[in-house]
Amino acid sequence: MLGAYPTNRTGGALSGAAWVDLVEPTVEERSSFETTFGLHVPTKEQLAEIETTSRLRTEGDVLYMTAPLIFAAEGEPWILAPTGFVLSKNVLLTVRFSKSTAFDTVIAEFGHAEKFESTLAFARLLEALVDRMADLLEGSSRDLDDASHVIFRQPPGNRFKLSHETVMLRRLLIRTGRTSERMARIHYALVCLDRMAKFTIERCREWIARDIANRLQTVSSDIASLVQYAEGLVSRVQLLQDAAAGIINIDQNDVIKVLTIASVVGIPPVLVVGVYGMNFKNIPELDWSWGYPYALALVLVSALAPLIWFKWKDWI
Repeated sequence: MLGAYPTNRTGGALSGAAWVDLVEPTVEERSSFETTFGLHVPTKEQLAEIETTSRLRTEGDVLYMTAPLIFAAEGEPWILAPTGFVLSKNVLLTVRFSKSTAFDTVIAEFGHAEKFESTLAFARLLEALVDRMADLLEGSSRDLDDASHVIFRQPPGNRFKLSHETVMLRRLLIRTGRTSERMARIHYALVCLDRMAKFTIERCREWIARDIANRLQTVSSDIASLVQYAEGLVSRVQLLQDAAAGIINIDQNDVIKVLTIASVVGIPPVLVVGVYGMNFKNIPELDWSWGYPYALALVLVSALAPLIWFKWKDWI
C-alpha cells in the first residue's frame, strides 16, 4: 500500500510529495518511487540486518536508516518489525511491513496538510513513536504495580489454600516475565530511535532547519529519560520475580516442615506398637489388667513428647 503526503498521489504525481509511506510495498510501488525520486527502496531483508553500518548509512545527502519498532495493538502481542527511513532534502520515505498506531497518528495530522517538509515529517514521526513507547512503558508499569500488590499484600485472615497461592504466584511469575520481555523490546527500540535522531542531527546539520534539529535533540533527551525509566522497571521485575519465587519456596518449606514433624512424631508410637505387637509368650505386660490402657497411654506420651520438644525449641 502506498501513501503520499501532503495529498494522496500516485504515479508521476509522487514528485510533489514530501512523505511517501510504503506498507508492504509491491514491485510496482517500489519501482514507481525509485523512478520518481532516484532513491533506493530497502527490501525487508535489508531492513532486518542488525549491523550498525547497515542501519545507519548515507549516500551523498541521503540518509538510509533502519529501526526495529514495536507495533502493538490492543489485544495483540508485541512484535519488533523492521522499519526503514530514507530521508533527503525533498522527500521522506518510510517502508514498513506492519500497522502502527504512531504512524496512523502522524498520517492523520499530515494527511490534509497543504505543505510541509520531509524533515518535519521525520521529526514528527520520531516524536509520535517515542510517545507510543512511553505509553507502553506506562502500561508495563501498571502491570508491575498490580503484581506488586498481589505479592506484597497483607495476608488475609483466612489464608488462601497453598495450592491456590502457588498457582497464583506461578502465573504471576509468567506475567512479569512477559512484561520484562516487552520492556526489553521497548528499550531496544528506544536505543535505535535515539541513534537515528543523533545520526540525523550530525549528518544533516548543513541543510536541516534549526527548529527541526532542536526537536530531534528534544526527542533524544526524552529517549534518555525513558531508557532510565525502563531500566528502573527492569529492576522492579527482578525484585518481583525473586519475591514470588521466595514466597513459593517458603510455602514449600512449610509443607516439608509439616511432613518432617509428622514423620518424627510418628516414629516413637510405631516403636512402642512394634514392641508390644511382638508375639512372644513371656511378655510381662500380657497378663496385666491395665496393660492395654497402659500401652495406649505410652503411645500417646511418645507422640506428644516430640511435639512438646519442637514447641519448646520454637520450631512450630
